[in-house]
Amino acid sequence: MAQTLLYILDQGTSDDRNTADGRIFTCLSDGTQGRDLVTGLRSAPDGIAVSADHKYIFWTNMGHPGPDGWTNTGSIQRCDVDGKNVITIIEPGTKTHTPKQLTIAEKSRKLYWCDRDGMRVMRSDLDGGNVETLVRNGDVENKEHRADYLRWCVGIQVDEEAGYVYWTQKGPPKGGKGKILRCPIDGAGIAGENTEVLFDHLPEPIDLSLDLAEGWLYWTDRGDIPLGNTVNRWKIPKKGEKTNHEILVRKLHEGIGLELDIKNRSMYITDLLGGVYRANLDGSDEKVLIPDPGTVTGIAIAYL
Repeated sequence: MAQTLLYILDQGTSDDRNTADGRIFTCLSDGTQGRDLVTGLRSAPDGIAVSADHKYIFWTNMGHPGPDGWTNTGSIQRCDVDGKNVITIIEPGTKTHTPKQLTIAEKSRKLYWCDRDGMRVMRSDLDGGNVETLVRNGDVENKEHRADYLRWCVGIQVDEEAGYVYWTQKGPPKGGKGKILRCPIDGAGIAGENTEVLFDHLPEPIDLSLDLAEGWLYWTDRGDIPLGNTVNRWKIPKKGEKTNHEILVRKLHEGIGLELDIKNRSMYITDLLGGVYRANLDGSDEKVLIPDPGTVTGIAIAYL
């Protein structure tokens, strides 16, 4: 019988983020039998996804911070599901600036990700070829644009069947100016004319996850309590429709990663201060799986 495995990114702990030693950590869905799968990740790993055929694990690396913000050193890597054969499919400083959450569009065999300081929503082939920009919120060469939190794209999901890309723009820390948006799967248009704002004035939305069978979009949100540091969901609206969202989990500590286990009606959550949590899809029966594995970011699941 297949087991549900978790794959968790840990950026490592160091006084200098440029020397932190990150890793991919894996365990069973109850938090037991944990072990390191990949070590020596020194470029702030952030978003992670496992291909449906269980052949590959993909993850983003934000790169390295500098005196004027994050430098153009982001990259995307891939390994076999057993942690072997680590390769870089998008080299640092070439196609993406500061990549964050990523997801796999299985039918089209594409990777989609948000480039935070690059202010873009992007995609590529699974080997890193044919990189495209679908949403562009500013000029990546403009220092003032890169420093504008309102332009930053962070979390992402794709609905291939309906033909939409969803993403978050977090806004300033605890600023109440965050947004969740969507556009057609092939892009927002030259001037963003095909972008639809689904929610605004959110505390600080980060990562996204979809339950397409039930029509829900889930997200983690930082920011101030009571609305921030939460997991939320809302019914995916038709174009132009407005719906209300509900808060499912509260009191996270800088919430970030989110993955849904639709098969077992569960969700898994991470926060930057070191917790890994599990709850039912309605937010009930929340529990701490791993209290302090490190500076954790992205999380993914696989059935092996």
